[in-house]
Amino acid sequence: MKAIETTTDLPLADTEVVVRAALKDQGFGVLTEIDVAATLKDKLGVDRAPLKILGACNPSFAHRALMLDPTVSLLLPCNVVLETVGGGTHVAIADPRELMPGEDLAELANEAAAQLAAVIDALEGN
Repeated sequence: MKAIETTTDLPLADTEVVVRAALKDQGFGVLTEIDVAATLKDKLGVDRAPLKILGACNPSFAHRALMLDPTVSLLLPCNVVLETVGGGTHVAIADPRELMPGEDLAELANEAAAQLAAVIDALEGN
């Protein structure tokens, strides 16, 4: 799957602070948070590198998308994945242009992608 992504030298906790602030700056709130590594440890006894999924939502984008196509709800919220790799953190955000194809959603998907790319840009500036 195509993603908007980068890898930073920051540890996951510091990366998460920057990502949350950048999401907020772009009008997104974090609705859900899944600590995949902790869940796998708790449920399966499996140790793995830290991996966290933030479910981000921009209410304006969500409303517009749902007005165009109610099945977009299957894609909400937008997943922002933070994973420890080497000495840093890889951040990947699902590209809305890949998830919402078609002419009806193209303008909205492009706008959302631009704002999510700004989140990645904020990380690259650190």
